[in-house]
Amino acid sequence: MTAQLLDGQLVANLVLAELSERTALLSATGVTAGMGTILVGDDAPSRRYVAMKHRDAEALGIYSRDVRLPATATQEEVMESVQSLNEDPEVHAFILQYPFPAHLDYSAALGAVIPAKDADGLHPFNLGCLVMGEPAPVACTPAGIVRLLDHFGINVAGKHVVIVGRGLTIGRPLANLLTLKQPGCNAAVTVVHTGVADLGGLTRTADVIVAAAGCPDLITAEMVSPGATVVAAGVSFREGSLRSDVAAEVEEVAGWLSPTIGGVGPMTRSMLLSNCVAAAEAATSRDASTSAGVSA
Repeated sequence: MTAQLLDGQLVANLVLAELSERTALLSATGVTAGMGTILVGDDAPSRRYVAMKHRDAEALGIYSRDVRLPATATQEEVMESVQSLNEDPEVHAFILQYPFPAHLDYSAALGAVIPAKDADGLHPFNLGCLVMGEPAPVACTPAGIVRLLDHFGINVAGKHVVIVGRGLTIGRPLANLLTLKQPGCNAAVTVVHTGVADLGGLTRTADVIVAAAGCPDLITAEMVSPGATVVAAGVSFREGSLRSDVAAEVEEVAGWLSPTIGGVGPMTRSMLLSNCVAAAEAATSRDASTSAGVSA
């Protein structure tokens, strides 16, 4: 058996085409969707990610504001940058590129973001809305994974999904999202981590495995039930190369598998832009309602 490809770039291109239509509609009303990023320090992968996000935004005609701070930046300087983007009417949503230098409080900075401008969907308010099933920006990678699975007809409703990794950006929000009773979700979800005894015994019970622990080659062929779907969401840099949580040998066992390059990554970036466009649409709707109220 050779796994079929969960082509994230293909699906991301479809998302971007949809967003192009939505940005055109906004433009027709005189509104340009705006995205912002705050990058602190000189982490090479973070620089590359931010550059790709701005490249994608430019291709869609989305205005982007790129805030860069040195690794020596103080917490006060970071908070001032957050406030600047909060107050910028041209930026409808923005992100704080993670990780931050160790001396800075990322959680405090994230908490200062206006929830409606939280492009990453990681603000405590938005995570709370996710738990309650209320409308709010959804974390980009979880949203991208759900869209990816749905596109290729991987029905998770009533199926067992094992998420390996309990991080804030993927594991925890994805678990909450997949359990919601809504299209593309409604799964039975188990969240595990690398400290769990007999990890393979749990993953072999899964219809879908999402590897999101940041541990190279963590998921091996013997940990996957034949024909299961495997989403390689966790990556790490080791000795200058990008390494997946999923070992190459899994391709011979899984029914579907996302690639390390061109899998989850493009979906995450497209969902970020989707959150930005949605924020612009919501802001435009609020402005229109306010104007109507004043006119009345």
